[in-house]
This record gives sequence, structure tokens and C-alpha cells, in this order.
Amino acid sequence: MYLHTGCQIALSPNTKYFAVDWLGVEVTRATLGIIGMGSIGYKVAQRARAFNMRILYHNRNRRRQEEEEAVGAHYCAKMEDLLQQSDFVMLVVNLTPETHKLIGKKELGLMKPTATLINISRGAVIDQDALVEALQNKVIRAAALDVTYPEPLPRDHPLLNLNNVIITPHIGTATVQAIRMMAEEAIANMLAVLNDQPIPSEVFPK
Repeated sequence: MYLHTGCQIALSPNTKYFAVDWLGVEVTRATLGIIGMGSIGYKVAQRARAFNMRILYHNRNRRRQEEEEAVGAHYCAKMEDLLQQSDFVMLVVNLTPETHKLIGKKELGLMKPTATLINISRGAVIDQDALVEALQNKVIRAAALDVTYPEPLPRDHPLLNLNNVIITPHIGTATVQAIRMMAEEAIANMLAVLNDQPIPSEVFPK
């Protein structure tokens, strides 16, 4: 939020000085709650550790003890416990019938009023109507969304008019290198199938 608004202040023709009391929230030593600790969630935890963040996670299956210790992550069997303790809540789950609108009015109400919700999974994991209400009423501090439903949002959608949300156009993997690696992985999988070999990235392992 501060990055987006700060850019506007820096570029505005009306800016004469920068306010000294315009302050953001410290990431270092804050508590990050990761919902969905698969391969991507775990990589998030590895990066968060560099900021000395306290890392909580909720997942269908608990990670091995050595994996937890490697990133300093603590398992929350109940998602509610993670929501209540986290300064930043990041959604890194697949969209399934079980995760559809996983975060709704009840879950947003459990979060700290100073917390930020981050969604890098799929838009429908969040009840967007409930999120709009929570942001308008300051139930949570802010939201950062790389995904929405639909994509893009209708131009009159209320999320687009809030000053405590930042939305990016589903660009989590939008780098030249990432797209190239994805293409190479797809080719490797196709060649494996054609040559009757084990599929490197099989979605449903046998």
C-alpha cells in the first residue's frame, strides 16, 4: 500500500515535501502466517527467514521436523490460531472445493486489525465481498492481491477504489526466466510421456 501511494506522492506535480510522519509497518521480526505450505509456501518461508520473521503455517499435512527447523516454522493445526497471531497472512493454496472462499467474514474477523492479507494463490480463495467490507471498516489494515475473481476485475469494482489494497495483474511468475523454465518443464514432461518414462512433474503421483 505504501509503495503504491508513495510512488504517487513522489510523482505528483503537487508534491512540495515528503511528510516525516508517513510511516509503514516493519516486516523484520513480524509474524508471517502461511496458509498452504507446499513447495511454493516453503520457498516463501525460506525467504521470510532472511527477514527474521516469526513463521507460522497451516497445512493439510504437517511438514517434517527437520523441514520446520530449517526455516524456523511453527505448525498451527487450527487455521484460526494462525489468523489470530499473524501480522501478515499469505494464502498459498490450490483452489479446490475445500479452499473456495476459505477466507470469509469470520476468518477476516479473527485477524489483527493491524494485519495485512496477501493472496498469491487464486482469487476465489477469498470471499471478495467480505474482504471489501473488512477493508472498508478497517477490520484488517490492508490487503495485497496478485489474484482476483474475475481477472481483471470490472472497472467499477469497489476493491479498485480502496486506498488500503494493492492489486497486481497475476504476475507472480511473470519473468522471462520463469516462463522459460515452465516451458522447458512442460517439454520435459511431454518427452517423458512419449518415451514411456516416469513423468518428472506428475500432478497425481501413482
